[in-house]
Amino acid sequence: MIPTTDVRRWPPEELRRRLDASEPLVVLDVREPEERLLSAIPLPPSVLDLHVPIGHVPERLDALREVVAGRPLVIYCHHGVRSLATARWLADRGMADVVNLEGGIDAWSTAVDPGVPRY
Repeated sequence: MIPTTDVRRWPPEELRRRLDASEPLVVLDVREPEERLLSAIPLPPSVLDLHVPIGHVPERLDALREVVAGRPLVIYCHHGVRSLATARWLADRGMADVVNLEGGIDAWSTAVDPGVPRY
């Protein structure tokens, strides 16, 4: 089944603004482990930084619900395609306040932090 729920989308600059404001966020990286080794968005200690490859998200649904606990869940991948699909899938299963990082880590690297390696 194709996800039907649309989700909010933040450009990288919006995530940067919210991180700078110390908003309580959960950030979920759905890339594969090999990609995470190449680069990751550096997050402050106040942000819960999760890594669950997209193929493992269904089996971690209950754990994700528990850990999010009312905070916005910002999801990213390489270019924003896998994260958007994941965000819609989670929203279709009742998760509220799910956000896709537009353009993924690649957009983050070009628009916000050129120190994060591109691949």
